[in-house]
Amino acid sequence: MSEVLSKMQDIGSVHRAEYELGDGKADPVVIAEAPGRVCYLGEHGEPDAGLYLASAINRAIRVAVSVRKDSSLRFYAADLGERKRTTLLNLKYKREDRWANFIKLAVHIFAGLGYPIKGLNFTVAGNIPQQAGLASSTAIEVAAAAALKALLKASLPDRELPAALVRGEADFLGRTVSPVDYLIAFNAKKDHFLLVDELTRGVEKVKSPFSRYKILLMDSRVPRIGAEEELKQRREDIQKGLELLSRKKQGSRLLVGNGENRSFRDFASSDLMDSMGALPEEIRRRSLHIVEELRRVTEAEKALKKGDFQEISRIVFHSHESLRDLYEVSCPEIDWLVKRAQEIDGVVCSRMTGMGFGGCTYTILNEDTEEEYRRRLEDYERIFGFHPLVYEIRPASGARVVSKG
Repeated sequence: MSEVLSKMQDIGSVHRAEYELGDGKADPVVIAEAPGRVCYLGEHGEPDAGLYLASAINRAIRVAVSVRKDSSLRFYAADLGERKRTTLLNLKYKREDRWANFIKLAVHIFAGLGYPIKGLNFTVAGNIPQQAGLASSTAIEVAAAAALKALLKASLPDRELPAALVRGEADFLGRTVSPVDYLIAFNAKKDHFLLVDELTRGVEKVKSPFSRYKILLMDSRVPRIGAEEELKQRREDIQKGLELLSRKKQGSRLLVGNGENRSFRDFASSDLMDSMGALPEEIRRRSLHIVEELRRVTEAEKALKKGDFQEISRIVFHSHESLRDLYEVSCPEIDWLVKRAQEIDGVVCSRMTGMGFGGCTYTILNEDTEEEYRRRLEDYERIFGFHPLVYEIRPASGARVVSKG
């Protein structure tokens, strides 16, 4: 067993040893966990109105919490050997506190709801790969919130926690985030994919047809340089595209009402083709990706329910081509990995996942194909100079309390 996995599974003992709780005077210790996640389709969609095919994964963060006799808040990252501290009166975001800020966010939420919080000890440990686009920071927040909810015997329903965490991100961390990762963390089910509607906050569970297949996540190790600025520009492009398309439809009287609260869901690919002269080419391509990706997510849902692997393969590979050619968030290394996977008999599909410009691909393949897939990675390192990391994942359950007391 790896040291990281050992610390995660034995987090109760690690917590007691860190805070010297062996005499039981400060027990009980509540332990909760929250999973990482992977998006298979849809993550580069319309802001605030995306449609996602995703799942939680069998890698998680655990948070242990217990009550102190004083008013201090103590934080210990067992994997890093790092310690942070503050008090409830001085509870605020500090850049140097890094991972501890995500636990402090959960404290901020329950304190703001009026729950009696004094001194608390926290320990965090997990096995979600870092900087790989697997929502590890969200998992810390969710695990901390679930642990605090159990410790405080809070009546706040789990279905309300995603909205509370989104508000907390704005109030405490000063940033606007999507609720999608929180919806995945609280609604995930083992061996199920999730269809997540960001617009309605709805989540539908679809049974995975891949029980005899493997899902491999491959971290290309390509450093993301300037990705945030590039993504910001693309979001601006698609907003302009939506505005221009909406004006065009208003002009042709195809849009009902005053045209407010419009979404790319109101348009079809033919609308983009008809607008080739009206939209700047780059904006048209970005917008076309959004419209077609919405369609691909709904088609993938149907294919999963039918167990139609050939259709799933077509949808996923076309999605990657769209990310490469229309939205332009891929890179040569990622494209090479997807193309090599596509050439191997026994591979169902492969695609980039995450913010792009490097990062990860996922590949769904027959178990007998894994050896050949991994062999191809030797060529990748020789050609590009990056040593890839491969993780086997599977759709997993959502956040839960592991133990109380």
